[in-house]
Amino acid sequence: MHRLAEDLELLDGFPPFSVNIYVMGGVLVDSGTRFALRRIVRQLRGRSLTAHALTHAHPDHQGASHAICELLGLPLWCGAADAPAMETAGEIMARMPPHWLTATVGPHWVGPSHPVSRRLREGDEVGGFRVLETPGHTVGHLSFWREQDRVLVLGDVLANMHIWTGLPQLREPQRIFSLDPAMNRRSASRLAELQPRLTCFGHGPPLRDPRRLLKFVSRF
Repeated sequence: MHRLAEDLELLDGFPPFSVNIYVMGGVLVDSGTRFALRRIVRQLRGRSLTAHALTHAHPDHQGASHAICELLGLPLWCGAADAPAMETAGEIMARMPPHWLTATVGPHWVGPSHPVSRRLREGDEVGGFRVLETPGHTVGHLSFWREQDRVLVLGDVLANMHIWTGLPQLREPQRIFSLDPAMNRRSASRLAELQPRLTCFGHGPPLRDPRRLLKFVSRF
C-alpha cells in the first residue's frame, strides 16, 4: 500500500491506478470488481479495520464488498440513495444507463447484494473525513473531505485517467456510466471550489494541484 497522507493509504493494483481502493482512517473505501478480493485481503493482512464504505454502488467499486464484509466481519456503509441498489440483487445494473458496454462487462464485475448498516448523508464522519453528497454519476454518490489538510477522496465525480489509453488525464466520467452528467458537473464544480491540496480518484493517480482541478471544471 502507498501512504498518500496521514491516515490515508492506496492499495496496490494492476494496472496501477486503474481501479483504486483506499484505507481511510481505518475504513476500507470501495472494493473494486468482484475479482479484487485476493489483492484486498493480501494487503490488509494484519490491519485492524472498523468498516467498509462505498463512494457509490457501481460494479467496479462494490464488486468485492459482500465478500470483504463477510470475511472480515465489517459493516457496510454507503450513500443513503445508493443503499437500495446495494441491498437488492439486480438493482445496480438496472440503475446504470443502458449501453452495450455496461451490459457486457457489468454483470461480470458486479458483486452480490449486502445489507447496508449505515446510510451516509451530508456531514457524517467517516474515518476522520466529512461526507459530501455528490450525486450525478449515481443518485447516492459520496465524496470524503478532510478540511484540516485539504484532502479529498472524490470517487468517480472525476477521473485522472483516460479510460481507453490508461494515461493520466483529468476527465469527466464517460456519459455511458453516469445517470445525470449535468448534475455530476455541478458536483465536480463544488469539489473543485474546495481547492484540495490532494485529490484522490476512483480511477487514476492522485493529483496535488488544486489550480489544475479548478481550471478543468471551469471549462464546463
